[in-house]
Amino acid sequence: MDEVLIGSRLLLSALFLIAGAAKLADREGSIRAVSEFGSPQALSAPLGIALPWGEVLIAVMLIPAFSAWYGALAAFILLTGFVAAIGINLSRGHTPDCHCFGQLHSAPAGWSTLTRNAVLAVLALTVVAQGPSGAGPSAVSWIADLSVGQRLLLTGATAAIALLASQSFLLLQVLRQQGRLLSRMDDLEARTPAASEKTATGSSPAPVVGVPIGSPAPALRLKSLDGGQFALQSRLGGGKPSVIVFVNPGCGPCSALLPEIARWQREFTATGFVVVSDGTIKENRAYAEKHGISEILLQEKRELAIALRANGTPAAVIIRADGTIGSGVAFGVDAIRALVARALGLLAEPLPAPSMQHNNAPPVMQSRPAPRPIAVGEKVPAIELASLDGHVVALPSLRGERTLLLFWNTGCGFCRQMLDELRAWEADPPPGAPRLVVISAGQIDDVRAMKLRSMVLLESDHRTAAAFGANGTPMAVLLDAEARMASSVAAGGPAVLALAAGTPAMKGNGALAKPEPVLLQ
Repeated sequence: MDEVLIGSRLLLSALFLIAGAAKLADREGSIRAVSEFGSPQALSAPLGIALPWGEVLIAVMLIPAFSAWYGALAAFILLTGFVAAIGINLSRGHTPDCHCFGQLHSAPAGWSTLTRNAVLAVLALTVVAQGPSGAGPSAVSWIADLSVGQRLLLTGATAAIALLASQSFLLLQVLRQQGRLLSRMDDLEARTPAASEKTATGSSPAPVVGVPIGSPAPALRLKSLDGGQFALQSRLGGGKPSVIVFVNPGCGPCSALLPEIARWQREFTATGFVVVSDGTIKENRAYAEKHGISEILLQEKRELAIALRANGTPAAVIIRADGTIGSGVAFGVDAIRALVARALGLLAEPLPAPSMQHNNAPPVMQSRPAPRPIAVGEKVPAIELASLDGHVVALPSLRGERTLLLFWNTGCGFCRQMLDELRAWEADPPPGAPRLVVISAGQIDDVRAMKLRSMVLLESDHRTAAAFGANGTPMAVLLDAEARMASSVAAGGPAVLALAAGTPAMKGNGALAKPEPVLLQ
């Protein structure tokens, strides 16, 4: 029995030590995870800081015999709390990121997470059941029997292991940073047309945002709203082209577009319309029913959007009948309408008007006339928005320095994905970086929970975003010191961060060059 007890304690100690240390290395992530599990906002920060320290303390208490029982009791109570929190969220259809091992491993909480914590709770209960004096021998008593030389050797080996672990952790961070940089570079390269490519007129085509046209569609598995999983290819091909549309339940422009997608699904069966979202099954089931969508597929970590470089919502891409990529990524409602028109074979060029008909068919897509978005060089409109502290801010008052206007939605998965990088940019902006002003939709508590240092203005009807031509999130534009439009709209996290860093090409007058339209063929 002593072997079982000491084995259980050592396993629990190792797991709690790794989990606590990893969370301490990513305190912001730990606080965010506590909040996503349903903690009151006022308690999220204290709990997010106290939790990893408590895990480290439990790991230490499990080693000596005199404190092992108390450490096992604390481990059992904490693990039981984890099981309860995960179970409650799963019963509500919510799968928050568990952040179980900090940056070392983090995944949406599921039944496997609940099972793992339940098994560990049983191990802790096994030790607790033996009573304070029966928790087994000390895990370090053997050190007293070592000679001086052996103790020195043990100390050196322990230090070497600790050094190796710290170097491995630092290497992991460097590799992740390199991965983010490579992703940004890929996104920028995708915007540069190859010199050898020519359009039908013989001129160079516009840059394609997304993966190269003709590439095979990603071989990924998605989840249906009934919980089943299947290969993406099972919803593509079949002798007809498909349009993959990326949406999010918290995205306002997505909600405006979905009724049209529902109509396309009903009326144009020769083309498949695959709607892909993230979030929970429960909220997406209600989302589909509200807008009449026949099917919504779920991605767990936006893996399909990442693979297709669709770094924002709403976004869409054509998949040919043979399962290869047929277009670049279209961002925003109007661009998606144009893309769908081309997929249906109704237009050879992007949609020139807000509505159209073909062969006396019902209108394919219609939109209410909207004011023309402001162009590069024009002054910002006289729109007034409320700040988080209740003050009214007029956009023309932003003159005096260059400003990055970032259009945001707290319910947008792509916004959440780039939040850590945005905070890092705020903490250490590059030389000459513009001032950041975030225009966000969403609940005010969720906006405050982002904990951004920059000015945040609140918007609920997307009229400000529409005035700048931003039909999705995250998107951004740059204003010059005179509060004039100095760039076109940057769509998606990598493009927004590149605009913030001044990566896009500059024109001779210092304004950002306006990129060519996205190639949709």
